[in-house]
Amino acid sequence: MAKYFDVHPDNPQRRAISSVADSIRSGALVAYPTDSCYALGCQLGNRDGISRIRSIRNLDDRHHFTLVCEDFAQLGQFVHIDNDVFRAIKAATPGSYTFILPATKEVPRQLLHPKKKTVGVRIPDHAVAQALVAELGEPLLSSTLLLPDEDEPLTQGWEIKERLDHVVDAVVDSGDCGTEPTTVIDFSEGEAEIVRRGAGDTTRFE
Repeated sequence: MAKYFDVHPDNPQRRAISSVADSIRSGALVAYPTDSCYALGCQLGNRDGISRIRSIRNLDDRHHFTLVCEDFAQLGQFVHIDNDVFRAIKAATPGSYTFILPATKEVPRQLLHPKKKTVGVRIPDHAVAQALVAELGEPLLSSTLLLPDEDEPLTQGWEIKERLDHVVDAVVDSGDCGTEPTTVIDFSEGEAEIVRRGAGDTTRFE
């Protein structure tokens, strides 16, 4: 059965965040809130966690996983980013965007797109997600909590606990955080390509 953490959406309790981070370091797969819906998350090198995310969401090897980062300093360790792209991303973060960029050697190979060698990165505008990655001290490997054959992500922590109780290790409930996933912008070729329109405004990238 999954552990259940009731965490305040604006002022997350430090003890709860610390407990969730400890669970992640111990190999847990968690469901947690972001600024654009709930996500599944595990530690960067957690092969079992990655396999479980693929299984829960029925993903193939072309799926872009996302590294949820605390800030730009952390983001820059995991992706190659030139000055023009840096400025464009900087202006849009933190926010409901995922950016696809060429990965550095710091990113485990199993997370990369098999042909492009790219990975998704984002800096969320959500107090709980921010507190969690700050406590971890490294990016949280994530994927939107959208189940196969369902049109919208799950939005309620209690429902996630009910439906995924035996396939995740912890659920962080901070209330409803919406059903719209991030807007995905591919910068891997240097120019902005809108891959998915979601919660983030695309105007600045068109």
